[in-house]
Amino acid sequence: MPSGLAALLDDVAAITRLAAASIDDVGAAAGRAGAKAAGVVIDDAAVTPRYVTGLSPARELPIIWRIALGSIRNKLLILLPVALLLSAFAPWLLTPLLMLGGAYLCFEGAEKLWEAVSGHHEEAGAGDAGAESAEALEKKTIAGAIRTDFILSAEIMAIALAEVSGTGIVQQAAALAIVALAITAGVYGAVGLIVKLDDIGLHLARRSSSAVQAIGRGMVKAMPVIMSALAAIGTAAMIWVGGGIIVHGLAGFGVTAPEHVIHAAAEHMAELAPAAHGAIAWTVTAIGSGMVGLVVGGIIATVLHLVPTRHQAS
Repeated sequence: MPSGLAALLDDVAAITRLAAASIDDVGAAAGRAGAKAAGVVIDDAAVTPRYVTGLSPARELPIIWRIALGSIRNKLLILLPVALLLSAFAPWLLTPLLMLGGAYLCFEGAEKLWEAVSGHHEEAGAGDAGAESAEALEKKTIAGAIRTDFILSAEIMAIALAEVSGTGIVQQAAALAIVALAITAGVYGAVGLIVKLDDIGLHLARRSSSAVQAIGRGMVKAMPVIMSALAAIGTAAMIWVGGGIIVHGLAGFGVTAPEHVIHAAAEHMAELAPAAHGAIAWTVTAIGSGMVGLVVGGIIATVLHLVPTRHQAS
């Protein structure tokens, strides 16, 4: 009996060591996957604040919270199981699906850019300016943000999946779940802080110290500029991320010319200033991807705008 108990304890200890090693492996894999997805995370953080621009300050955090919950549902309930299933049974489908998502991002970014340049925006009904109109606008805003988040989240999860593809399915699922939760908390926590900087500035402006008051007033004055800049960056981010997805997807199908041209231009420009090699290479790559995204988004937007016109004409 004692020897049986000792053997059982040895088995328990071995299982515990194996579990600890698995947890370490999952943590390391999640860390690598999160680092690889950092570029899309930055784009996600730039895109989201534009969805609360112009809305009631009292509703900013509740709206961001609801978008964050939608993002978690996107990642854990839809994208994670779909990614695992596709990885196991139809890995060839991942790239075309991501390219479709990239095309949608290009289209939405091109639409926003056209509205900004032309000054034409969809107008809400003038007679619906009451509480119901505000509630409908909020729901529409949240739905649009969650749709955009779905595409960016799909790219994040695909990048993460590629990083952990050599592990078992349980480790893949655990690593993807960690990445999903950590990235969502980081992105929407940062977004919440950004949109509330004006409130923080007002609080500082009421303090007794004149230096603190000056800082607070400066934050309040800077917020409209910051939010306008973030809205512009968010629109640009949708275009360059979508274009980057399409360029990378085309390379996967053997159409390597766009990726090769962008990479060669980035390397050439970066060599002119070795001290800022990484920043210049990233900037040129983003510009090249943005040009592709703008062309794709412009074509889609033009086609979609012409279709209703033809129907009305006939």
